[in-house]
Amino acid sequence: MKYTRLRLEPFLKRYATEERVLDIGAGGSSYSRYFPNRVTIDIDPARKPDIVGDAHALPFPDGSYSFVLCTEVLEHLRDPRTAVSEMHRVLEPGGTLLLTTRFVYPLHDTPHDYFRYTKYGLRELFAEWDVVELVPEAGTFSSIGVLLQRIGFQTHLRGGKVTKGLVYACAWLSMRLDWLVVREFADIKRSAGETDILASGYYLVCKKKM
Repeated sequence: MKYTRLRLEPFLKRYATEERVLDIGAGGSSYSRYFPNRVTIDIDPARKPDIVGDAHALPFPDGSYSFVLCTEVLEHLRDPRTAVSEMHRVLEPGGTLLLTTRFVYPLHDTPHDYFRYTKYGLRELFAEWDVVELVPEAGTFSSIGVLLQRIGFQTHLRGGKVTKGLVYACAWLSMRLDWLVVREFADIKRSAGETDILASGYYLVCKKKM
């Protein structure tokens, strides 16, 4: 089981709804149990979405949806500000956007992997929205566990299965070490406090202002 999936599934479950949901970049995803009335849109027809379309130019009228879902897509969009503007446009006032994206994370789905987002970058990108929740996917040590697992997934290593087993063991251990962190800081001078200085990604929930 992917460590990221262990965190993502409970988060999605908390926001499960039977509302009509627009799921952006969702071809082939498995979230129907949480969002049974979703409409999927993806730019890749091979992923068999309900609608083939581009997140930068959503083919829907203004205010068409009360809920938009966008998981693990934002980092793959060439013009994220335009895409976020489109999400805002197709939501009705007061509507909800649930979005997840990467921060400290390996390249994936290349060559269409363009950006990484800090929590401050996300707040800037969604400045026109009411942010309800913005949380790290994993803590500082558990993010190292996520990275080590991905290294195991995405590499061939000298030493074969033995070396890969060691990497996975280190990943498993790292996932259990967040309790060691007492305090974190924004820089090496420790001039200001900070939280979750190493996060594999972020989960964001925001609403379109009334």
